[in-house]
Amino acid sequence: MTPGLESEIVDQDAYQRNQARLHELGLQLPLIAELADPPNRLSAKALDIADADPDGPDPRNLFRVHWHNGPDRKALSDIPGHIVLDEDLTGVPAKIVVALGNRFPMIDTHKVLAAYGCLIPRLMSGAFDITRHRAVWPSTGNYCRGGVAVAKLLGCRSIAVLPEGMSQERFSWLEEWVTDPSDIYRTPGTESNVKEIYDACHALAKDPENLILNQFAEYGNYIIHRTVTGPALQRIADKLSADGLTARAYVSASGSAGTLAAGDHLKQALGTHTCVVEALECPTLLYNGYGEHNIQGIGDKHVPLIHNVMGSDFAIGVSDSACDALNLVFNTTAGRAYLAEHKGLGQETIAGLANFGLSAIANILGAIKYAKYNALGANDMVLTVATDGAAMYGSEMAHAQDKYFAGKFSEIEAAESFGRHMLGAAIDHTIELTRFDRERIFNLGYYTWVEQQGTSLEDFDRRRDQSFWDGLLDLVPVWDGMITQFNG
Repeated sequence: MTPGLESEIVDQDAYQRNQARLHELGLQLPLIAELADPPNRLSAKALDIADADPDGPDPRNLFRVHWHNGPDRKALSDIPGHIVLDEDLTGVPAKIVVALGNRFPMIDTHKVLAAYGCLIPRLMSGAFDITRHRAVWPSTGNYCRGGVAVAKLLGCRSIAVLPEGMSQERFSWLEEWVTDPSDIYRTPGTESNVKEIYDACHALAKDPENLILNQFAEYGNYIIHRTVTGPALQRIADKLSADGLTARAYVSASGSAGTLAAGDHLKQALGTHTCVVEALECPTLLYNGYGEHNIQGIGDKHVPLIHNVMGSDFAIGVSDSACDALNLVFNTTAGRAYLAEHKGLGQETIAGLANFGLSAIANILGAIKYAKYNALGANDMVLTVATDGAAMYGSEMAHAQDKYFAGKFSEIEAAESFGRHMLGAAIDHTIELTRFDRERIFNLGYYTWVEQQGTSLEDFDRRRDQSFWDGLLDLVPVWDGMITQFNG
């Protein structure tokens, strides 16, 4: 049985201990089907838990691990929170539609959903023992925070593994939530140093009490995003289609490739393209390249095991310098003054830009490049996500100001940055993937997963076929049945 795809109890004693612990805590687990359709499945629950602090370690927050939280992150919204970016900001006639990840509970990012999806099969089967195991969450920052949050609700200890060069805001949050400071495991490097994260996990795995929940290889990450994030984005698209808009593509940075799984749902439901964004400074998918960059949240220099490469249609490169500069434009007094006085943007639009973290800006730029490449018009829309908001990168703004602008960022620098990186976004480093391109990228994953991480060649190769990915969805009703039985 592939770890992470358990469909039955594999350790009865551990299962019973898990069940006893959660019953002792009075904790119920939401079904995946409930998270996928909160308006119809969780409306009564939302009222029951209205007094729960969305930022606190309240077990009831598990029922908010979905895209339908309102602006206060407590109430339920029929349509997921999103922002529609118009031509006056993006420079393209097509609408760029951004779903907001900072409405998720506890960590202000949708990665808490991925953590829940990865833990469910292990918890329901007894492969993970709450009373014995430490959950190890390898990440470039947000997934490990989601894992620590979920583990804390379950009353178990966990270890966050992330590069030492990530934003200070990530570490500050972790320091408040982990059981012990030693549970924060810093690895060398920054965003591109995923191999170093894997090496740390190999060392940690030598202790039998550590269970590695590697988001880059856990199919639960793929399954829950395709099942939950995909329909959420479809609801946004369906709402906007009433205004005459047609969804053309879904754009998401590679990262662990979990969020990309929503593209498989949207492709089946709406016929959209799936576009993969990566840092131009580390163009692994585009050119088999390597390097360092600062688009935090899209760990790369490899092809994730759960990336459905053969289902991807475009690979798009975006520079980290563009994301850093636009972060300053969107979130400094000088930048906002320029947007208001010289671009005529309203205060509501400008305030909304705070919902976009570095990877969100990368996704938006990737969507703009796709729209330009395909000459999309005013009746087209491109869907994407803001994994987190600008609040996670306040410390990065000072670094960017020093690195690119000699410590000074005035309206002149804002105008230059906006013109160069937003309005000047071009179709360079954009590849419309052919079958041979997909096979090249797919084959590149062999060196990480078969040679380095020990995945069998059979398990690696079966991922070429779309039927493999579609078949994973058969586990959703099985897991929901296990959750129902577990809740008792």
